Amino acid sequence: MAFLEITSLQKRFGGLKAADNVSLSLEKGSLTALVGPNGCGKSTLFNLITGAIKPDAGKILFDGRDITGGAPQQIARHGVGRKFQVPAIFSELTVRENLTVPFLRHRRLFGHKTADLNRINQILKTIKLTDKSDSTAEALSHGEKQWLEIGMILGQSPSLILLDEPTAGMTANETAATALLIREINMKENVTLLVIEHDIGFIEQLDCPVSVMARGAILKSGNFKSIRNDPEVQELYFGSAETSHA
Repeated sequence: MAFLEITSLQKRFGGLKAADNVSLSLEKGSLTALVGPNGCGKSTLFNLITGAIKPDAGKILFDGRDITGGAPQQIARHGVGRKFQVPAIFSELTVRENLTVPFLRHRRLFGHKTADLNRINQILKTIKLTDKSDSTAEALSHGEKQWLEIGMILGQSPSLILLDEPTAGMTANETAATALLIREINMKENVTLLVIEHDIGFIEQLDCPVSVMARGAILKSGNFKSIRNDPEVQELYFGSAETSHA
């Protein structure tokens, strides 16, 4: 059984099919990219997985558990973490203080438990912010703020992370560093990741399976090269083989 199994998921908003019989399977420990134009249903799919909205039909199985239409808090407790496009961090707190928030929410950092403090230090190292641990979050660059939020999600100990356009607004160097960060998390954190993005150069750097959405449905799935060279995908999203954004 797949770690995340989405079967025939449907969601309508009036006459709009935001999810049109979407089926998608993710194996445990996998990294998958989801691309497609604005309005094709990518964020709706994330909302359905996390319980932000309820499907009209279909099923979502996560780690063998039926989470279809479940409450967002309950789904999060089962191990689903989500990062939105805009970083949800506490600007007035330091980087380290931001990373303590998930532990406090789970009532785990009482008495400064050594294991929790070690985990926070490990996350700081992973997101490359150890040297800025005592800086306020507002002093970080845009890319660093995105990495900090990813670190906060890691503090929740999720087994599935949904990343919604994690490189939006980043410089080229930050984008490349983010691709490396996501691949490192995938390899070292024993976590499954599903990433929404428009930057095709970033998707290529992820070097992972890709699924393309169109009009609320999964159009194609495959490796980056097969997707990038598919005539139908080029026509609908890339325009030509030289276009750099989906």
